[in-house]
Amino acid sequence: MNIHEYQAKALLRSYGIPVSDGRAVTKAEDAKSAAGELDGPLWVVKAQIHAGGRGKGHFKEAEAGEKGGVRLARSVGEAAEFARQMLGRTLVTEQTGPAGKQVNRIYIEDGSDIARELYLAMLIDRNSSRISFVVSTEGGMSIEDVAHNTPDKIISFDVDPATGYSDFHGRRVAFVLGLEGAQVKQCVGIVKNLYRLFVEKDMDMLEINPLVVMTDGNLKLLDAKMSFDGNAMYRHPDIAALRDETEEDPKELAASKFDLNYIALDGEIGCMVNGAGLAMATMDIIKLYGAEPANFLDVGGGATKEKVTEAFKIITSDPQVKGILVNIFGGIMRCDIIAEGVIAAVKEVGLKVPLVVRLEGTNVELGKDIIRNSGLNVIAADNLSDAAQKIVKAVKG
Repeated sequence: MNIHEYQAKALLRSYGIPVSDGRAVTKAEDAKSAAGELDGPLWVVKAQIHAGGRGKGHFKEAEAGEKGGVRLARSVGEAAEFARQMLGRTLVTEQTGPAGKQVNRIYIEDGSDIARELYLAMLIDRNSSRISFVVSTEGGMSIEDVAHNTPDKIISFDVDPATGYSDFHGRRVAFVLGLEGAQVKQCVGIVKNLYRLFVEKDMDMLEINPLVVMTDGNLKLLDAKMSFDGNAMYRHPDIAALRDETEEDPKELAASKFDLNYIALDGEIGCMVNGAGLAMATMDIIKLYGAEPANFLDVGGGATKEKVTEAFKIITSDPQVKGILVNIFGGIMRCDIIAEGVIAAVKEVGLKVPLVVRLEGTNVELGKDIIRNSGLNVIAADNLSDAAQKIVKAVKG
């Protein structure tokens, strides 16, 4: 689960970590009073979307002279005008794709006198199963660009869970960043609190880009991205309350409400599969035979008829879908349950695209009989290869 920058900074502030003072607004008419509550003389106006690269992005509906989702204002009036220009419009960045994301919130914060921009992140290292720090002196730019152009300027190291976090880790961060004197002590305190926040709130990722050294020598976190483990949200109702459903794909949001593992993709063949591994294999074989999957969808091992019906509805709601492949291996999941769910869904929402069904495993013959006797125009397949070829042929002709 992701949250907005202004929400992340409120969390950082609650842990005693230095960030700029700011105000979030959702209405253009509130922007002037929000900016007036800040000291100035420089204000930073930031579009709030769940994507990076906002400063280099562009608005689809931009007026002459407008640019970027992060702008510097030199008066309260200018800050309010920038907010008016951004709210309700679609911001396109490298991370949003060409569709972009609508800006529903603006964050206005005090400007900062910056001497240096640095990079600091924490994440779960899947290889070591440990919390890892990623540190670089090249802050304020895409870490992917740094990794590509100057990989030697990125240093990463893990925290051994047997010994836990210590001030040594904070000092190592300070050393990598080239900090000196009082900055080292300040960095140790910041990193310690970041680690505590990361662990206590069950984070997946925490990125500070940039962490800045001010002209007065103090450190400040100028931007923050946070991602949380969705499986741990039952422990954190305060974090769950920060979820912004308008930032999520409507199909993925609907799937989450029925405990379906769904990810929207860019292809034309919708997939409904039980088991993540089988779903990956299904997508691979669709690509092998010359088409692209429209989604990853794992209905799970214990899906009900109602769950399967909802999964089918989600697939058919995607206008990109030109054909559907149902691929079920009945282990825990019974093939007749899947068949009943598919039939119920087709009768409820209709079937306007080709549908190929491949069933195997528990109650497979009963499942096939249900499909065969349904009176629906469903293409049966004997195995995965046969199913993939049939759906690709049906879609591409």
